[in-house]
Amino acid sequence: QVQLVESGGGLVQPGGSLRLSCAASGSIFSINTMGWYRQAPGKSRELVAAITLGGSTYYSNSVKGRFTISRDYAKSTVYLQMNSLKSEDTAVYYCNFQGKSGRYGPDFGAWGQGTLVSVSS
Repeated sequence: QVQLVESGGGLVQPGGSLRLSCAASGSIFSINTMGWYRQAPGKSRELVAAITLGGSTYYSNSVKGRFTISRDYAKSTVYLQMNSLKSEDTAVYYCNFQGKSGRYGPDFGAWGQGTLVSVSS
């Protein structure tokens, strides 16, 4: 079983910055994808950013140029640096890891507990 623990959310003024962290523990052999999702009130959960085992990154159009995803693979940790925050970035942010628990499986998919990011003056 794989557990994810997030940290770093909070209240910030528009234009400010926050850094989210998500660390995994448990039965991990490899992590293929690390991602950050968010869910604003009344909206569906959406993918914000992701990074693959090979280092390829993806960003949604709404955060491109403002957010940066990075990782410390040895520590099974992913980060989301969020700059130039806007009120529309207000949401609960969730990390998601997908990988393998053993050399020949099984696959796992795990979610963090969520951390609230509020952008308001």
